[in-house]
Amino acid sequence: MSSSDTAARPTLTLGAVLFNWSPEQWRDFHYRIADEAPVERVCVGEVVCSKRLPFYQDDMPGVIERLQRGGKTVILSSLALPTLPRERRMINDLLAIPDVLVEASDVSALSPIAGRPHAIGPLINVYNEGTVAFMEKQGAVHICLPPELPMSAMGPLAAKARTATLEAWAFGRAPLAISARCYHARIHGLAKDSCQFVCNKDPDGLEVDTLEGRRFLSVNGVQTLSDTVVNLIGDLDAVVSRGVRAFRLSPHTCDMVAVARAFRDVLDGRLAAAEGEARVAALMPNAAFSNGFLHGRPGHQHIALAG
Repeated sequence: MSSSDTAARPTLTLGAVLFNWSPEQWRDFHYRIADEAPVERVCVGEVVCSKRLPFYQDDMPGVIERLQRGGKTVILSSLALPTLPRERRMINDLLAIPDVLVEASDVSALSPIAGRPHAIGPLINVYNEGTVAFMEKQGAVHICLPPELPMSAMGPLAAKARTATLEAWAFGRAPLAISARCYHARIHGLAKDSCQFVCNKDPDGLEVDTLEGRRFLSVNGVQTLSDTVVNLIGDLDAVVSRGVRAFRLSPHTCDMVAVARAFRDVLDGRLAAAEGEARVAALMPNAAFSNGFLHGRPGHQHIALAG
C-alpha cells in the first residue's frame, strides 16, 4: 500500500443485516445507525435468503437516503447463493441503483460487476496476493477478507493491494457456510418453500448444540454461523500494523451504536483495548467471544490480550 494509505485513519463498516428482522426493526435500526453510529460505510441488502427481501424492499430507498444524509457511504450487498433465475437477476437490479457501491457476495456476481468500482464481501475467498491483484484489476476498491483468515496472512495481502482497501471481520458471529437447504425450516418440520419464515424467531441466529449438549454452531435460515461472537477489539492495533485499514461490524440485536463507539474509541486511542473489551462484553453479557481464527487457532477460541 502507498504511504498515504498506511497513514490513513482506520475506518469502520457496518455489514448487512444477516438475520430475518421485522421490516420495522430493520428500518429503524438503519435510521439510528445513520444518525448516531461512528461508521464510515453501511452495507444494505439481502445476503442470505431472497425470500426475505420483499418484506423490507420498499424501505430501502428511504434507508439509503437517510444513511447518505448521515454521511455514510452505502454499499449494496448481493445474495450469497443465487440459484433461481430471479435470484441471478438481482445483481443487475442492484447495479441499476445510482450513487452506491455494490458488494459481490458470490462469485457469480463478479462478471456483471466487472469494470466498475465495487466491493468484495467476506463470503468470497480472498486468500492470496494473486486474488487481490485479480480483484483490483476487475474494479474492486474494497475487499472484506474472510473471517477465517489469520493475521499472519493479512500483511502480505495488504502489501499487495494497490487500489483496494482491505477490511477484517471484527465483530459478530462469523459466517461459515451457505446451503441450498433451510435448516430453520427443517428444524420446525417445514419445507424450504413453505418455511413460514420461522427464522424470524431467532433474530441473532439459532444456537445448535452437539449430541453431548455442547455449544457448537448457530444457524440462520440457509446459513451456518459460528456459535461464538468474533470480537477483535483487543486486536485492532495488531491488525492495523499489518496494513489492514478497515473493520467490519456485523449487526446483532445488541446496541450496535455502542459497539461501534467502543471500536471507534479504541481505534482513535481514546480507550484502552482492555477497556474496550469490557465495554463490548457488557453489551452482550450472554455471548461467548472469540478471536481464534485471527491467531491461527480454532475459531471458537479466545486468545487473551498480552499482559
